Amino acid sequence: MKEYSSIPVTKVQRAGKFIATGAKIGTNYLKHFGRKLVNPEIGKEPLHEDNARDIYNSLSELKGSALKVAQMLSMDKNLLPAAYQQRFAMAQYSAPPLSYPLVVKTFRSTLGKAPDELFDSFTRRAVNAASMGQVHQAVLNNRKLAVKIQYPGVAESVKSDLAMVKPIALSMFNLNPAEYDEFIQEVEHRLMEETDYKLELQRSMDLSKACAHIPNLIFPTYYPELSSSRVLTMDWIEGEPLGEVLKKGTDRNTAQRIGQAMWDFYHYQMHVLKAVHADPHPGNFILTREGKLGVIDFGCVKVIPEEFYDVYFQLLDNDLLSDDKRRDAVFRKLRFIYPDDSAYEKKFFTDLFCELVEMLARPFRTDRFNFADNAYFESLFALGERLANMKELRQSKKARGVRDALYINRTYFGLYNMLHDLGAEIVHNVKSVHN
Repeated sequence: MKEYSSIPVTKVQRAGKFIATGAKIGTNYLKHFGRKLVNPEIGKEPLHEDNARDIYNSLSELKGSALKVAQMLSMDKNLLPAAYQQRFAMAQYSAPPLSYPLVVKTFRSTLGKAPDELFDSFTRRAVNAASMGQVHQAVLNNRKLAVKIQYPGVAESVKSDLAMVKPIALSMFNLNPAEYDEFIQEVEHRLMEETDYKLELQRSMDLSKACAHIPNLIFPTYYPELSSSRVLTMDWIEGEPLGEVLKKGTDRNTAQRIGQAMWDFYHYQMHVLKAVHADPHPGNFILTREGKLGVIDFGCVKVIPEEFYDVYFQLLDNDLLSDDKRRDAVFRKLRFIYPDDSAYEKKFFTDLFCELVEMLARPFRTDRFNFADNAYFESLFALGERLANMKELRQSKKARGVRDALYINRTYFGLYNMLHDLGAEIVHNVKSVHN
């Protein structure tokens, strides 16, 4: 795998990379129009392939929040064409890593010593590389460890990167400018937290301890003395990345067991801890040799405000949608509708969000729900495709939704997709997660 020996860290260097990427995208469009002149029947697939390759290669060199946003977009199977989904999904755990000298520099600047001075052994090449950091394997006192190192300049470039990625996001992915401006503040806040490994260390230890009683889950032990603001050291969990498991499939009993563990894990965090692992993609989980689910990354955690929780989770109430007065009150608080909406807007967005709430809350309506149900997911993806192309949403002058919902919605979307890929049938076993 290609390694990077340097990374653009200044605002000027990173802006130059974005400009160069924009020029490549322009060239790709010119090539596409040229192909259309020769063959009017040609579709956009070659254009999507070219753009996805060039954007991903550029963001891989930049690392950081822009690549993280690409990873987030890849989880939405309706927002992006397949070429972008497949390419951007690589940011979850197989992005090009940084070279060893840069790793040593990070260790010396934050821990005062090189890796070889702290561990009995340390792999010079990364074993995994994602959007914000990469993982090396180390050994100390016969204990195998995973050591996560943050890329240089990531924390300092969050705000400017998100500003520079905005034109690409708006023009290529048909995002609503009002919603983008509203929700990007929430994204920026989460990403700033994600660059603080001291915060991640504390949350990792707290959430691991709080969830340790949930069946079929395991968590690594963390080592504060071998961690810093840019380095995080934990036990190495033996097993296979969940992404690889999902590609090749697994037996039904294993799928059921880890699917139920995943559901119970998120249910407990949402409703008891009110702080949730908000980055539910396969790169953050390991299937152990014993068939348990290892949770290996608490970088992105959404703390759920009590006032928001009390309103948002009324959406799961079976009676809400049939009580017009109560429904409208909840929809207004969540900003699905606004007091100054026209009669047409109020009816349109009320109907739309009723449909969306009914669809997304369906797994909670029964004691058991089978996420292998293809008909449900076909309907869900069809609805998502309609939303992505709905001019009323794209052209709305108001953000439809509150920013606190962004990572909660994203968490459920990622969870549903993983459970679907597993083909798991879950049970609402509330008792097992409230012990």
